[in-house]
Amino acid sequence: MIVYDLQCEHGHRFEGWFSSSSDYTDQCAGGLISCPECGSDGVEKAPMSPAVPAKGNSGRALAKTSQQNADSPIASGGGQLSNTPMTPEMKQAIKQLANAQTKALEKSTWVGEDFAEQSREMHYGERDEAPIHGQASLKEAKSLVDEGVPIAPLPFPVAPPDKLN
Repeated sequence: MIVYDLQCEHGHRFEGWFSSSSDYTDQCAGGLISCPECGSDGVEKAPMSPAVPAKGNSGRALAKTSQQNADSPIASGGGQLSNTPMTPEMKQAIKQLANAQTKALEKSTWVGEDFAEQSREMHYGERDEAPIHGQASLKEAKSLVDEGVPIAPLPFPVAPPDKLN
């Protein structure tokens, strides 16, 4: 999984999670990435800085780093980055969304790469309808949408059952 900092043409920053860099490229080219704040599809990768920890693990080094961060223009409200601490309301909203996804997937069956085929079969009445989740390529997902097959992306990535610890 790759996480990119993204920015829309209006300056709103947000994170995007992708299975690969080509997945990002494909979704961007297909107009499937939009700003969650304003809905703009003029989105590109934002400059990112690596998270490099302070050298050593001494309390003095950590305290110095914490003080430098507290004095930064970002921490004092002078700027905006996607890696600033989340507000309690945002944490609660993400937790509720994650819980809703978990609850929805409890009664859903993982079908892996057969997702597009099985969704299509249910849509055309070739098999009984049932809640399923799995993987589909961008091309497959677009084709399903074009055919009117009701699908939706999950807000959070899901690991296949055979990849879980």
